[in-house]
Amino acid sequence: MTKPLNIPMPNVSPNFTIEDIHKIREWNYERRKHMSVEDRCADVNHTAQKVQREIEELRRAQSAA
Repeated sequence: MTKPLNIPMPNVSPNFTIEDIHKIREWNYERRKHMSVEDRCADVNHTAQKVQREIEELRRAQSAA
C-alpha cells in the first residue's frame, strides 16, 4: 500500500469559509495523488473508522454527563 504523503493539514479559520474547503480539498489531493484507487479507499476507510471511534467516545461522554 502506498502511504499518503505526510503533508500538514492546513489551518482552518474559525468561520470555516469556502477558502477553507478549497485548502482541505487541495491538501487531500496532494496527499493522495500518487496512490492507487485501492490505496485511496483504504486511506479514506482508515480515517472514517478513526472518526467513528471519536464520535462514539463523545456520545459515551455525553450520556455519562
